[in-house]
Amino acid sequence: MAITQKDRIAVPLIIALSVIVPLVVLILMYLPERYNLFGTQAGTFPLFHAVLNGTTALLLLMGYYFMNVKEYLLHRNVMIAAFALSAIFLVSYVISKISNDPVAYGGEGVLRYVYFFILITHILLSAIIVPLVLFTMYHGLTAQYEKHARIARWTFPVWLYVAITGVLVYVFMLPYY
Repeated sequence: MAITQKDRIAVPLIIALSVIVPLVVLILMYLPERYNLFGTQAGTFPLFHAVLNGTTALLLLMGYYFMNVKEYLLHRNVMIAAFALSAIFLVSYVISKISNDPVAYGGEGVLRYVYFFILITHILLSAIIVPLVLFTMYHGLTAQYEKHARIARWTFPVWLYVAITGVLVYVFMLPYY
């Protein structure tokens, strides 16, 4: 397929964002000093993030359903809403990393291993999901439906896993906030 003028702008932008976003989050994790921008307590952001992740997971499932029943306009609108919530999550997550020190997990035994498995896979897939979502959204919104469908087969399960494990990480961490 030919590369369009839109692709010449969008593809490098998506690649740049896919590199910059995880790097910014990584850098913020290791800030030597925090700046509590909104005067929030340690557990405030995580609860908000869990709500965003849980709602995103529900929207993803709705979007999948609407796609299967060929309600493409509803599918598009629900997926745009899921993308918007994920973007809000990302901005809020960055603010939370600037504002609050990291909280350590205090669980023991088998739960500790389960928690760290969930956390590590969540973190790794969170970095991978950025380009997947951006390319999937771009192809869908530019009516490149064949490309959209090909990448969405990968994006959907990874995005859903990241959203659900985001909620699970919050549940595991709840006693320590």
